[in-house]
Amino acid sequence: WLWNQIAPMPPLPHLPEKGVSGIQQGMRSCPCCTAILAADRPDCPRCGVIAAPRRKHSLQWTLALLFTSLMIYIPANLLPIMVTETLGTPYPSNIMAGVILLWSDGSYPVALVIFIASIMVPSLKMLAIGWLCWNASGRGQRDSEKMHLIYEVVEFVGRWSMIDVFVIAVLSALVRMGQLMNVYPATGALLFALVVILTMIAAMTFDPRLTWDRVQEHTTKEPRLDGK
Repeated sequence: WLWNQIAPMPPLPHLPEKGVSGIQQGMRSCPCCTAILAADRPDCPRCGVIAAPRRKHSLQWTLALLFTSLMIYIPANLLPIMVTETLGTPYPSNIMAGVILLWSDGSYPVALVIFIASIMVPSLKMLAIGWLCWNASGRGQRDSEKMHLIYEVVEFVGRWSMIDVFVIAVLSALVRMGQLMNVYPATGALLFALVVILTMIAAMTFDPRLTWDRVQEHTTKEPRLDGK
């Protein structure tokens, strides 16, 4: 709406066909103002942004970020994420140890929230991103509607994985009682924050249109029932 108020939409290269992807019709959308342009035109006449029909090296960037986050995720769960110092004695704890401690103390809702946000969500998100890359590379069942729904879920829930980091930040700022009790973050908190940030960037670099392109390529190669 804003771009339509600033400048009119440029004329369409040709009349689009229903049920056929834009890239197969030689058209693309501008990532800035969403104008419909010819696929071989690099610049947008309305906003001036230079872009390609698809994000270049999207799968390579996504997989590189995914593998990096997987390597960091292992020490992020093993190393202490928070240190509680009571009467001068430090008590380090990682994510799973904190969940077990809260559960044993009877704080079931808090333990469940931290377990879901800090253990389940990052693990399932990395699995989902790997599944999307597997499908977009031409493998898998090529169910584009399901893959796009998974992508939307990954985009939505990714930011909520930071809840553990925010809890540690709040506790570190509030619990400062001198020699009685102190709470401060450990190395695992930094690594866990890096995992969340890398997976969020991986979801941003993934181009969901690749899943639809692979379906179109697959259907065009399949033989027709009448043998033609």
